[in-house]
Amino acid sequence: MTTARAEQHAEKELLGELIQSRDMAQIEAVFDTSPPADIARMIFSLARSDQIHLLELLGPEQSAHLISKISGLGTTNLVTQLPTPQAVSIVKEMSRNQQAHFLRAIGDDDAEAILDELRPQKAKKIRKLMSYAENTAGALMITEFLSYGEEMLVKEVLDDLRAQGETYSDYDIQYAYVVSDSDRLIGVLRLRDLLMAPRSKTISEIMIKKPLSVNVNMSLRDLKDFFRQYTFLGVPVVNNDGELIGVVRSASVREAANRQNNQLFLKFAGIVGGEEYRTMSLLKRSSRRLSWLSINIVLNIVAASVIALYQDTLEKAIVLAVFLPIISDMSGCSGNQAVAVSIRELTLGLVRPRELLRVLTKESAIGIINGIMLGILLGGAAILWKGNPYLGLVVGVSLAANTLVAVSFGGLVPLILRGMRTDPALASGPLLTTVTDMCGFFFVLSFASILLPRLAG
Repeated sequence: MTTARAEQHAEKELLGELIQSRDMAQIEAVFDTSPPADIARMIFSLARSDQIHLLELLGPEQSAHLISKISGLGTTNLVTQLPTPQAVSIVKEMSRNQQAHFLRAIGDDDAEAILDELRPQKAKKIRKLMSYAENTAGALMITEFLSYGEEMLVKEVLDDLRAQGETYSDYDIQYAYVVSDSDRLIGVLRLRDLLMAPRSKTISEIMIKKPLSVNVNMSLRDLKDFFRQYTFLGVPVVNNDGELIGVVRSASVREAANRQNNQLFLKFAGIVGGEEYRTMSLLKRSSRRLSWLSINIVLNIVAASVIALYQDTLEKAIVLAVFLPIISDMSGCSGNQAVAVSIRELTLGLVRPRELLRVLTKESAIGIINGIMLGILLGGAAILWKGNPYLGLVVGVSLAANTLVAVSFGGLVPLILRGMRTDPALASGPLLTTVTDMCGFFFVLSFASILLPRLAG
């Protein structure tokens, strides 16, 4: 057994033994001293019965803290495998934004079963948070914050902080916010200024007036731009009427950006339907992969049909079979580079779906240069191998032409798909593969048909 596997086995055995012995002090010590990824790995190495037993031992409050600590590491099914009353008790201990994030991740049926067990007013507020589009200020904001009316005295605010200290201890407090009678944001109150100010002053006299804020519908891209420009720990979120409804932390924006990048990578790799972890059910994981692979097999059959049209040519110049996958693969690599640049620029807002001509001009220039260079390299290799300059001409020109097609198409297809409101990260890959394969096979075999006597001889 390797060292890594031995360590993993030891961790699993240790946690399992602690659960069986109900040694809560040691379980808490293990979780307190381990990074989130190690905790997630230990938990998911346990049998399902031990996972359930662990959550039962921890109780609702500590379970909610644990779920929050390892959030984003495939933890959603930990709670959903519990009976609904126990799942509800854990969800109740989460903050409202954590509840919305968790319920959004576990799926509609499980989320509704839990929401139905909550108080109607609380469930309504959570549903409101869940209704905001993913990766917007509304979806990322926290709703536990301090706000006070502009006419309140410093003394009254300090008395409130002292009286509600236990409740506010769970808040991520950096500032307090000053609102009008209609809850419109009018100022920001630094806690340092509050402590230093005379107790008889109103907070409107010491607040920072005309504070910066973001709209509830601001996108993740714009939020990233905001926090690059301003080094704030958080920014207040207002609705279209200017009413204060939450706070977005810069840390939450960074986490969301990382999640978005991970999801983009998974889509490129053909994982459909969001994140996948090996802790998910076998059928769910299989269906997510098959939905992608089944489309790809159809598209590959379409591409391969080009070979069938030129079967006689291929039989007479069988050496071409060696170069078909090379030309297809090299062109695909060039096209994927263009796809990656277009998706990146779409994400950053540097290009718009309607700018097809500009992108085509830029990419075709690269396609011509790179195509010629790659064609010379491959053609030269073919000549050195077989000593036939016509073979080198066929494969070299074919690679050059197909590289131009691949780069141009790769640059355009994400823009076209975005304009059609289709996810470019998910659909660009199979479309590009099909086009580069079809065109590559066509170029090689059609050029070879013209020069067949020179190749066959």
